[in-house]
Amino acid sequence: MRTHHCNELRESHIGQTVTLIGWVNSARDHGGVIFIDLRDREGLTQCVFHPEENPELAKLSHTLREEDVVQVTGIISARLEGTVNDKIGTGSIEIVANELRIVNKADVLPFQLDKELSNEDLRMKYRYLDLRRARMSKNIRQRSVITSAARRYLDQSGFFEIETPILSNPTPEGARDFLVPSRLNPGRFYALPQAPQQYKQLMMVAGLEKYYQIARCFRDEDLRADRQPEFTQIDIEASFIGQEDIISLVEGLLASMFQAGLGVEIPTTFPRMTYADAMDIYGSDKPDTRYEMKITDLADVFAATEFKIFRSILDGGGVVRAINAKGFASITTGQMNRLNEIAVQAGLPVKNLAFIKYENGEYKSPLWKIFSETEKQAVVAKLDLADGDIVFFAAGSRESVSTILGRVRSECAVMMEILKDSKAFNFLWVVDFPLLALDEESGHWGAVHHPFTRPHPDDMAKLEAGDYANVRAVAYDVVLNGYELGGGSIRIHEKDLQAQMFSVLGVGPEEQQIKFGHILDAFRFGAPPHGGLALGLDRIAMLVAGEDSIREVIAFPKNNKGADLMAHSPCQIGHKELREVYVQSTWKDPKLTQEKTVVES
Repeated sequence: MRTHHCNELRESHIGQTVTLIGWVNSARDHGGVIFIDLRDREGLTQCVFHPEENPELAKLSHTLREEDVVQVTGIISARLEGTVNDKIGTGSIEIVANELRIVNKADVLPFQLDKELSNEDLRMKYRYLDLRRARMSKNIRQRSVITSAARRYLDQSGFFEIETPILSNPTPEGARDFLVPSRLNPGRFYALPQAPQQYKQLMMVAGLEKYYQIARCFRDEDLRADRQPEFTQIDIEASFIGQEDIISLVEGLLASMFQAGLGVEIPTTFPRMTYADAMDIYGSDKPDTRYEMKITDLADVFAATEFKIFRSILDGGGVVRAINAKGFASITTGQMNRLNEIAVQAGLPVKNLAFIKYENGEYKSPLWKIFSETEKQAVVAKLDLADGDIVFFAAGSRESVSTILGRVRSECAVMMEILKDSKAFNFLWVVDFPLLALDEESGHWGAVHHPFTRPHPDDMAKLEAGDYANVRAVAYDVVLNGYELGGGSIRIHEKDLQAQMFSVLGVGPEEQQIKFGHILDAFRFGAPPHGGLALGLDRIAMLVAGEDSIREVIAFPKNNKGADLMAHSPCQIGHKELREVYVQSTWKDPKLTQEKTVVES
């Protein structure tokens, strides 16, 4: 239906007769001469209709509106001097039309495609129109480009692409499963996979050695800007390797993806930081290292303090720490309230952050009057406190203080617009994660990554002794600019060690056989040492595209309530369909229940 696409024609084509097809991007009437910009996926070409040369054709062109689908045939001509558009590739030529066919008319659009739209629900409802916009089309193209680059790199590295089941068993991955009733097995359910974890390990037992998959994963959890109920991972597993092998492989993989997507060279030796240091210095296990504002420990400054709050916390084994938001002494009341809110959400036990503001040569803070002269001098020196700075304090347990100040640090960076014009890509490996974490509410130990993660060989004695809080994992996360791009580990491959790990997690022998008998049995037959990693493709695409939400790089995402407004899902299922899969709904619409009560009254 066309000889060229709409970003293909150049001055070398002048004089040729061509045919294009696409959407009317815009139409303009210049004294009876009609100009339209014809658009397809690749770009724009200007077409011109002269009434003196073809009155009927010009008359037909007058009826065109934005987003009509049309086919234009004409002769390529150079644009007149002064009308060249250097902003587009076809800006030096135009098509002088001699044929026009209206393929399909468009109704009035619900929103303009050349304007940014703040109403995200409207965008989601008409997603097929939203995707026509240049920005969105570019995002989807870049995602395709980096996905292809990942496949090429892994193919060349000797990996097989293998699919794993979507209908599987529930897995302990840290989130709620989506469940699917089985019609052929009454009362039984499949679960949609949170990750292909067990299958990829079983492939290592099967001797396939190097596996990858662009895997669809499903988690029934609360949503945010970088989270969806269904998402895509680049899932990787390999045998006879160690942590260094995986790190080297993934650095090369990410470098190839960013080269393909942005044309930037990424150094393939990323800095490394232990989990303990990341939490102590940045208050996050995925720190953004593009700016300083590091957390500073003040135990030595207040070692002899008489300030009762600090004294009791330090004597109880807690910590006193602070960050210096340099140049942010001009913070507004609204911004301060927001920081207080974030700190409370992160675990601050009081309503307001303690702070010291140094502005116009004056220290402003209730704390300043309480500190001794020695403490004041030490705070100024250790935090490099200068005019225009504001320091935020937190005191309590090591973990809670790190979390609070880490959240405050990130929000300060946003408020101060530190990264507004940043083009940096600060990759980082975070290593030596804890193997286990205690759930204070239940009192049970849980896996920080997942129950198949290998304990650090230097900490096996601690695991045997029950010192679970201090056992590290052979686990690693790759981080970029404050986002976790992916995480992985070297796995347990011995049956006895895996059974021991399940026991620590409160899964007894009988339950182990029911839930994990297949993998425990597999480990009996010569399972090789193996490990891997999963990268979040959506997050990588988001960062390559320069977006703030993964919804902008997913063709048909769910909104923040997990709904597809375009396809009207999730939807209600009729009684007949539910009966066929042996499911009875106990949910009742509160509105209908209330209306029924009123009528009966």
